[in-house]
Amino acid sequence: MDSFGLLIDGFTAALTPVNLLYALIGVTLGTFVGVLPGIGPAMTVALLLPITFNVPPTSAFIMFAGIYYGGMYGGSTTSILLNTPGESASMITALEGNKMARRGRAAQALATAAIGSFIAGTIATLLLALAAPMIAEVAISFGPADYFALAVLAFTAVSSVLSRSVVRGLASLGLGLVIGLIGIDQQTGQARLTLGIPQLLDGIDVVIVAVGLFALGEVLYVASRLRHDSPDVVPVGRAFMDRSDWGRSWRPWLRGTALGFPFGALPGGGAEIPTFLSYTLERRLARGRAREEFGKGAIEGVAGPEAANNAAAAGTLVPLLTLGLPTSATAAILLAAFQQYGLQPGPQLFDHNPDLVWGLLASLFVGNAMLLVLNLPLAPAWARVLHIPRPYLYAGIVTFAALGAYALSASWVDLIVLYVLGLLGYAMRRFGLPIAPAVIGMILGPMAEIQLRRALAIGAGDVTVLVSSPVAIVFLALSLLALVLPLVRRLVRR
Repeated sequence: MDSFGLLIDGFTAALTPVNLLYALIGVTLGTFVGVLPGIGPAMTVALLLPITFNVPPTSAFIMFAGIYYGGMYGGSTTSILLNTPGESASMITALEGNKMARRGRAAQALATAAIGSFIAGTIATLLLALAAPMIAEVAISFGPADYFALAVLAFTAVSSVLSRSVVRGLASLGLGLVIGLIGIDQQTGQARLTLGIPQLLDGIDVVIVAVGLFALGEVLYVASRLRHDSPDVVPVGRAFMDRSDWGRSWRPWLRGTALGFPFGALPGGGAEIPTFLSYTLERRLARGRAREEFGKGAIEGVAGPEAANNAAAAGTLVPLLTLGLPTSATAAILLAAFQQYGLQPGPQLFDHNPDLVWGLLASLFVGNAMLLVLNLPLAPAWARVLHIPRPYLYAGIVTFAALGAYALSASWVDLIVLYVLGLLGYAMRRFGLPIAPAVIGMILGPMAEIQLRRALAIGAGDVTVLVSSPVAIVFLALSLLALVLPLVRRLVRR
């Protein structure tokens, strides 16, 4: 059956009342947490992982996808109203969006962000549905050396892109790889790094790692810098756009989509680069009134980056679903969610679990439509969410995280590990180490180790087997490029 027919089957699953309810819960939660500075979709999905054990996989992933897209939508609200991005990808939106709000055009800024996100998300999801099966077919031919090289590419790309320095990114990755080694070696049966604690023989559950590093670490970091004053919120009004705003927005929406999706699909591409490129492109193409308004609140500077942001969010699902390769923090948590259900994203996922994959892809279209309905009329309501006292908010998160971790196996050791990882997450933020490489290292590290051992066994110990295929050579060359490029840029600046 072709992709279009499978997508229609996916809509049959996504449009059931139960899954529509989960989609609504997901997009509402995602928008809520996107509005709150410092609480992103990765943290929310991590917190919800422990309580979704009894939820069917398709419904759970429909909710997680709604949180992912909703977080991207909600991040624009704080960028525009408070000049405080809820997500790093929303930083560029704040440049023009907040200036529009201070000129009394907050409603128009929120409207172009919501509509642009809807258009970009819809187009990018359609591209995802078309591209993912083709990439999955190619990936079926990968051997152990190719998968090991792919993991190396993920390690280096994420470490170099998601960090202010390559060294800090690799240090975070190293911590994640060490955490992934804890437990029994699958080949020799020897216990590794368990400190004689029987509960650690099975390793540390990825849910505890995600909740500890993301949620608990973020709470401790914010608490150490807590301000009790409620932020000043710019009045919103009714979100609407006149004919001039529509005329100035539709081209940036399309250009932002064209930039965002390819970058999101690249390993380590992320949403930060295409949003910046979109802003730069719109500024260079601006003419007349738009050129005069750039730097003072140009609507093109909101429309383009927001479209690029949401298109990149759909693009990150391409390597995740087809190769099992997470290219963002939220994608890493989604990979942990797949493993929680005993599923491994990759080319065989499309063959073994087509209902799940195509139901998930169809739900992205449904979630996009729900987000548009939620964001346009409810923008003033989302702005009021910012008045929730932060001590109450973060105390609730700590309690929820502890209950979720304990519910996994009712073990006090899990709680101690959670608190230790929370302190580690705080220390990493305090000293500027990114969190995403650590989580990706913990998740992909065991897979990379297994594939490396298989490749060396096939080659009878000859290390040249790791560069015996063109695919592996390309991946390793890209890995080297990801490490060298930041150093070259620094030398050029000097």
